[in-house]
Amino acid sequence: MYPLYFFSPSLSFSLPSPLSLSLSLLSAQKLCGTNYPVSISFIVVNEFCERFSYYGMKAVLTLYFINYLHWDPNLSTAVYHAFSSLCYFTPVLGALIADSWLGKFKTIIYLSVVYVLGHIVKSVGAIPSVGDSTIHIVLSMVGLILIAFGTGGIKPCVAAFGGDQFDEEHTNERRKFFSIFYMSINGGSVLSTLITPMLRGDVQCFGGDCYALAFGVPAILMVIALVVFISGSGMYKKSPPEGNILLDVCKCMGLAIKNRWKSSKYDPKKKHWLDWAEDKYPRRLIHEIKMVLRVLVLYIPLPMFWALFDQQGSRWTLQATRMNMAFMLNALLILVFVPIFDMVVYPLIGLCRINLTPLKKMAVGMIFAALAFGSATLVEVNVTKTVVEPAPQGQCLLQVYNLAVSDVKLNIPGSNLFSQPIKSYEDPPAYQHIQLGGHNKTITMAVTQNEILYQCVQTFTEQKAYTLVLHSNGSEIVCQLATDNIHKSEKMEAYLRFINTRSEAVNITVGAVDFYVPADYGISPHNSVERKEYTNDKCTSGSQNFLITLGLLDFGASYTVILKGVKIILQKMEDVKANNVHIAWQIPQYVLITAGEVMFSITGLEFSYSQAPANMKSVLQAGWLLTVAFGNVIVLIVAEGAGLDQWMEFLLFAGLLVAVCIIFSIMAYFYTYVDPDELDKLFPDKTVNDDDEDNLKKNQKYHLDQTDNSMYLNPIEKRTKM
Repeated sequence: MYPLYFFSPSLSFSLPSPLSLSLSLLSAQKLCGTNYPVSISFIVVNEFCERFSYYGMKAVLTLYFINYLHWDPNLSTAVYHAFSSLCYFTPVLGALIADSWLGKFKTIIYLSVVYVLGHIVKSVGAIPSVGDSTIHIVLSMVGLILIAFGTGGIKPCVAAFGGDQFDEEHTNERRKFFSIFYMSINGGSVLSTLITPMLRGDVQCFGGDCYALAFGVPAILMVIALVVFISGSGMYKKSPPEGNILLDVCKCMGLAIKNRWKSSKYDPKKKHWLDWAEDKYPRRLIHEIKMVLRVLVLYIPLPMFWALFDQQGSRWTLQATRMNMAFMLNALLILVFVPIFDMVVYPLIGLCRINLTPLKKMAVGMIFAALAFGSATLVEVNVTKTVVEPAPQGQCLLQVYNLAVSDVKLNIPGSNLFSQPIKSYEDPPAYQHIQLGGHNKTITMAVTQNEILYQCVQTFTEQKAYTLVLHSNGSEIVCQLATDNIHKSEKMEAYLRFINTRSEAVNITVGAVDFYVPADYGISPHNSVERKEYTNDKCTSGSQNFLITLGLLDFGASYTVILKGVKIILQKMEDVKANNVHIAWQIPQYVLITAGEVMFSITGLEFSYSQAPANMKSVLQAGWLLTVAFGNVIVLIVAEGAGLDQWMEFLLFAGLLVAVCIIFSIMAYFYTYVDPDELDKLFPDKTVNDDDEDNLKKNQKYHLDQTDNSMYLNPIEKRTKM
């Protein structure tokens, strides 16, 4: 379900010292007689705990925004994807720090401390007693920024540091290590996305859902990750910083653009615009940049895939809260699909003699993702049938309960609503939109019963939902306005309230929830109750005890139960319909998006790794991570700017990805696969042609200009020394 990041190990040459020899003996320890260094076990456990920490926090983040900070779904989605985007921009900063300043080991430790501090600040911000809502928002945002710099900063370092632990002759073991590393990512994410939502919903603290605990446990896991990583310090191979190749690439490209811009028509023509940097930079570096740029161009359409993929944690989560939750799908699909595709699907395709190249796999993955959002559109259309959409600005929602003994008519000036008589104790069919023309409005309504006219004066506020209760006090009709709750419970519980028409107050216990209902048409507050069949619930009125049967209170519904009669007769109204779409209908979209991920994400990473020169793989990884970041930016733009219904937004994303897939397929058709090892033939290790003599001098001048010549060897010289 989550991207795997491959990196090339950093290599350097230096004379051994007694200290380095002793460290080499420690790092040479192997696991159970294999060629796997003992040190990688610390790195794998560290990654498992870190991913548990990250995805556990994200699993409840959208609901935290909505239910704790009281943001609307669009703002919550926007901030969620802004945070996700920042987490994939900061790896560039982490790579710069590791390569040019601290090295991977120290970068991981220092930024992990920042990571832990972010979790702590985030947890404190979720404690209700700590300040007001402004303090909660500030602490939450500061915590998320620190977490983004922590997780993003270590992202380009941990896997590469694991690759550094292997000897050069153990390339097969190193390749398998990345598979193990990938499984640790998904193992941590699977457990966290199951456990942290339970910590939030099943554990109560500070009088409500325990978001502080749900964020606190990931903080503890990140502390464990840091402790485990430091524990293996004596066993690690720690390569010093070698200078940042990404910076060299940017400088070379900048010089080429500058020289090309300043050139005149009398200057010799160049085959490629990068060749204008040959006066300072080695030809091999320029050739390697050309190879990388050809792949980076293919990356341009890729953010659209991530724009769809990352909505699993925002829009799809919100969709799930409005469905029947008798069954919950989890992230285990990815752990099942990876071996299925590797051992079954791809071999079967090979038997059919279909040449499924990496770029073709990625295109098919895009189609699967688009189909997933098509499926999500169909689900959303059916889900919205049970949802009461909030009124827009300048309007409110109104339904009417007629608790009088006969039919009544209601007339609202300037509208033709409620044109038909309202029957006694009739369950209203739907909420009606009342035009206010401003923030609030006082309306004088006419109520007619038995041809006698009564006036009902009430004040309405925009974007709220109301129930107008009409009843008789013996001589005339009385109207009473109650504010309604139309939002569905994110815990898949039912909302319940009572209206007491009797002359005595009533105390009712429904499950573990107590209700007090005042006499003479008193209305209790809405309370959430567990979804189940309720029979023989305790009811006390004065000195009398009763047992009442409410029947099934279903997922996501909101009920009003009217109490009437001496022996208490119940009349149950359904204000908001129950979730009648089972969450199992989300299975197809998750299956499709997971299949798309296996074919797109993993294949894309392998393709990028195979097409990049050895010293440019980190550059390509930075480009890959940026596609994820820009994908989240796309969601931000659409969520905030489009203003579409959710099902239309899903359909828009699906259509956009199909269009992008077509563009990507055309680009892929013209792409020629390369073998980076061919660079050794173009630029031999030990011999230099006469034509390359001048270029070699340029190379030497370039590298003598660097801070540490031992770390910036000429590519030809460097490969010879290895």
